[in-house]
Amino acid sequence: MTGSREVLPDLASMAAFGERIAARLQPGDVVALEGGLGAGKTTLARAILAALGHDGEVPSPTFTIIEAYAAPPLRLPVVHADFYRLDDPSELAEIGLDDYRDGAALIAEWPDHAGGFGQERGCLAIALTGLGESGQGGRIAIAHGGADWVGRMP
Repeated sequence: MTGSREVLPDLASMAAFGERIAARLQPGDVVALEGGLGAGKTTLARAILAALGHDGEVPSPTFTIIEAYAAPPLRLPVVHADFYRLDDPSELAEIGLDDYRDGAALIAEWPDHAGGFGQERGCLAIALTGLGESGQGGRIAIAHGGADWVGRMP
């Protein structure tokens, strides 16, 4: 496993970080976004999707749980999931997550509610925390990549 630490003082730096992730993203990868409420998970997911070619709004999948984005227009298909509302990882089978993931990259918010994805070779886990009161000073992103991310870290 390989890791890095990134200071993201503003939205522009968050967008640039998302662009670097998007440039390295491949089908089958998982970007597991961890952090508390308001940590910037959805903001980073939006930056990744925009860098992959999505033009338009990216709704938070908090209530739908899964939003799928096709290629084209994106460089590769992406599933954006927010597992906050799951009570148990077994609910993933009911949702049909594996069907959505076929040939796509997965951006997963609250991955711990889905049982985690750290065991996957293609998982890039990113923990986001705020700097200063209420994150007013930006964010810190600590990224750890599985074996497939060696040499691809953003």
